[in-house]
Amino acid sequence: MAGTAHLHGSQAPAHHDVPANPAVPADATGRAHLLTSVLAQARSEGRAALVGYLPAGFPTVEGGIAACTALLESGCDVVEVGLPHSDPVLDGPVIQTADDIALRGGVRIADVLRTVREAHAATGAPVLVMTYWNPVDRYGPERFAAELAAAGGAGCILPDLPVEESDAWRKSAEHHGLATVFVVAPSSRDARLAKITAAGSGFVYAASLMGVTGTRESVGREAADLVARTRAVTDLPVCVGLGVSTRAQAAQVADFADGVIVGSAFVKALLAHPDDADAGLAAVRALATDLAEGVRGS
Repeated sequence: MAGTAHLHGSQAPAHHDVPANPAVPADATGRAHLLTSVLAQARSEGRAALVGYLPAGFPTVEGGIAACTALLESGCDVVEVGLPHSDPVLDGPVIQTADDIALRGGVRIADVLRTVREAHAATGAPVLVMTYWNPVDRYGPERFAAELAAAGGAGCILPDLPVEESDAWRKSAEHHGLATVFVVAPSSRDARLAKITAAGSGFVYAASLMGVTGTRESVGREAADLVARTRAVTDLPVCVGLGVSTRAQAAQVADFADGVIVGSAFVKALLAHPDDADAGLAAVRALATDLAEGVRGS
């Protein structure tokens, strides 16, 4: 998902309401501390973290769980689980296609939370949800935060939630031990960067290019400048996304960022094998391994 802060108009609601509120343990807390620890460990090793993204329910709910787990087993330090949306205006055509497949398959918020729960349980790694605000608002921010924490989630990335309207969500997230990751873009002025990063936690998602998500032949010279400007106003790790799809690009971004975020390239790897789940998993494992070697300089 892209991070142009001005694109926060009302979104078409996603079709994943669940009829019942599952029991949430009273002592359920999220894993924001785990996210912080993993990013700090990567920094202590003198490298950037590798953050992978895949939508829940793609190509199926079970297949999505397997794919997210495969990313974490093959070199990704963190995984973002996308909550598919019926009008993903900030996403490029690759992720739009995956979202459409997931929605046509009947994915629901319960499936997104299950994906978080099972990927985290299988690996012990931090798992976040990346979502537009509308589905969370409809579901109930407190309910969503409580259930995400109960699933072992580390936090939530909300690219279209304006900081000025985020107080209620951030209070719920903090109460349940979840990080709230905001997105900054090259168009963000320094004063805006300071305001956004002061409200966020976990890390800052720096969109390396203006526009929608998707792989690019070049990650763009704007990215390094955005990271430098963001670091000038916050001590949070700065992770760069949008456009990274190769080992060389991952190594390039790792030279100046705290984390490298890859999404569309993983989705493409699965889309390339629509009728062979094993081949799709092998493809994402191979790509994750290659990208991990890139961020590690090996």
